[in-house]
Amino acid sequence: MAVLSESDRGEKLNKLKGWQYQNDQIEKEYSLKDFKSALNFVNKLGDEAEKMDHHPDIYIHSYNKVKISLSTHSEGGVTAKDFNLAEKIENLSIS
Repeated sequence: MAVLSESDRGEKLNKLKGWQYQNDQIEKEYSLKDFKSALNFVNKLGDEAEKMDHHPDIYIHSYNKVKISLSTHSEGGVTAKDFNLAEKIENLSIS
């Protein structure tokens, strides 16, 4: 899977609310109701990541915030696989 061009990456980012490109990855921070909700969200996205065999960097902080960073390390940048997982994450029900 090839690294996306700047224009392709920009086009795909425009379709994802709140995601941004930074440091050769796409990322978004979610604010949840509480710590338990943050953990539940991480577990749900972990299930999706496992299905795709594509694993994001996940950072839980401030008890209810979850930051997700995606890049395809084997390709050295952002690929369509990262956007596919980002879309799946966006479709998770956050509770």
